[in-house]
Amino acid sequence: MPLDRSSAGDPARTLELLWRVPAGTPRRGPRKRLDIDAVVAVAIGLADADGLDAVTMRRVAQRLGVVPMTLYTYVPGKAELLDLMLDTAYLRMSRTDTAGRPWRDRLTAVAEENRALFEAHPWAATISTGRPPLGPGMMAKYEHELSALDGLGLHDVEMDAALTFLLTFVQANARSAAEARQVRQDSAMDDEQWWAANAPVLDRVLDPGAYPTAARVGSAAGAAQRAAYSPEHAWEFGLRRVLDGLAALIDGRAGSVETGPGAR
Repeated sequence: MPLDRSSAGDPARTLELLWRVPAGTPRRGPRKRLDIDAVVAVAIGLADADGLDAVTMRRVAQRLGVVPMTLYTYVPGKAELLDLMLDTAYLRMSRTDTAGRPWRDRLTAVAEENRALFEAHPWAATISTGRPPLGPGMMAKYEHELSALDGLGLHDVEMDAALTFLLTFVQANARSAAEARQVRQDSAMDDEQWWAANAPVLDRVLDPGAYPTAARVGSAAGAAQRAAYSPEHAWEFGLRRVLDGLAALIDGRAGSVETGPGAR
């Protein structure tokens, strides 16, 4: 299965595009009708509506009213376009000013900002960013998010790892939430309706005596969440556990210092 990942195109050209560096000597001829921002805006609109598979150079060109070959004079291909889309989404993210607040509040804000990003642009959660696009959006995002961990007694590598730990949870939760929405859409029924429709068959084939723990826990979780899986419950439970895990590192660090109102 193909993997959508960042930085899969020509790295030099991608960086030039991300930072809007002019490529070589300007060509003579008619003035260009489009610009990169217009191309990226259309691509993001297609991805938001129909997912990344809908983003092809041909479809973007059609939306812009140009032939596909014209589009290649702005962006070399889909790989570079994907980096531009992702960096633009990062650049437009909301960034909460949490200066002076306790570290848990600051990291919660970072988590919620990224969750909002993935809700607005579900496709962004599906992209592997092991090699992130180092554009202005990515750098502004990274700088902002690291500030939530600065001054806590962590060394630089620990700050980066702690942020990765938090954001990996957020991305995984976003993917699961998107999958749950897709299942509901494809089946044309919510989880309660699905379980009610299939309960008679399940009652015949599943023996609670053979799986006593699974039956007990599954019934309790299903009743509490009104589904086998609740993205909202997974978010609230998981974020607390992530912060608790980081507390073992941050609060236990000798000489850890918080500054500002409400600090420990």
